[in-house]
Amino acid sequence: MDRIVEADRVIVGPVGEVLDRAAVLVRGDRISGVGPADELAVRCPGAERLRFPGASIMPGLVNSHVHLAADLSREPFGTVRHGPRDEVLALVRANAQACLRSGCTTVRDLGDAHGVVAEVRDQDRAVASSPTPRILAAGAPLTISGGHCWFLGGVADTDAEIRAAIDARAASSDLIKVMAGGGQMTPGGPSEFESQYTVAQLRLIVEHAASHGLTVAAHAHGTATILDCIEAGVATIEHCGWRSGPMQRDRPEEAVRRMAAQGTIAGDTTPPQWRRMVERITFPDGFRFGDQISWMTDHGVAHVIGTDSGMPNAVFDEFRTSLELYEELGFNRAQIIETATTGAARLLGLGASTGAVREGMDADLLVVDGNPLDNLDVLHRPSHVIVRGRGYSQADLSPTGTATEPVA
Repeated sequence: MDRIVEADRVIVGPVGEVLDRAAVLVRGDRISGVGPADELAVRCPGAERLRFPGASIMPGLVNSHVHLAADLSREPFGTVRHGPRDEVLALVRANAQACLRSGCTTVRDLGDAHGVVAEVRDQDRAVASSPTPRILAAGAPLTISGGHCWFLGGVADTDAEIRAAIDARAASSDLIKVMAGGGQMTPGGPSEFESQYTVAQLRLIVEHAASHGLTVAAHAHGTATILDCIEAGVATIEHCGWRSGPMQRDRPEEAVRRMAAQGTIAGDTTPPQWRRMVERITFPDGFRFGDQISWMTDHGVAHVIGTDSGMPNAVFDEFRTSLELYEELGFNRAQIIETATTGAARLLGLGASTGAVREGMDADLLVVDGNPLDNLDVLHRPSHVIVRGRGYSQADLSPTGTATEPVA
């Protein structure tokens, strides 16, 4: 059924464009018109009219880094590695639904096992079997033997193995993920300050992925690894913390200028529980949590916002909490909203289809009580979430209890 959704304002995207007393005509999975509600009703006299006084209509949010197959536990990939297939698919769907609950109509999944996220993505594209956002799936991340997340099945050591691994993923993946550096979650593997692949190997990954029309997201905490990723030309550098060791924060000016010049994107991964993390971290003098985001932004580096949801305690339905960091860092609300909507869609290659409220685009919309340009708190639980034309209330998206709660 055609629907006219009307509110006090439409935040079009980019955020500077706001239409007062406006409405959106949704026809099927697309936006068919934007403007005064009465004019849209004349164009489509049989449309259902949904009125939300005091509310705003805006583009859906984009969470650029999640793990839908992870279960929030201290061994977050235990379920996907060892659980029955039906249980794993149910977990992915429950976590995807939680993303919608927080207003995220697009998510980028950066690591699973056995292709389960792509399976859910494809099933839900064909049949509206459950409330799920638009999903970009990377599949199992490339890593070295014994390297970070080796247990997800993406081990590729030699050039031939790297090519074969990318070839095997190409048909089902929207992008390629590589563990360019180590991480804390893999006992006995390289530390988060160590690199796992050479620049030549990373460049091979970028070039071979490009031959399949795919970009590369690289996991990199440490400064040396980040420098390798910039040299190799990856699309996004995830985490991008610029650290060379415990209590060490680096600021290589030439490197960040090159990052900006060539369009390398910083993938922020501020989890919802970031305030609790800050209490346990000791920072060098003059540094605070998130300073690298401001520093890179000041140098012209574009960034996207993710939550690393699925990792221990990093829940899927608290995207608003991660945005609070940006307010504390001094970003204004218009900047934050644009970064999490129009900007993210454009940077992730989706700008032609989502991220704005314009005729002809996919109907990925939020109805939020109040004006987010005055108070970002209204983003916490949108009253209505529309993804590719399918509308859900918060009651429709209520938790199922399938591993969307944090561990103690």
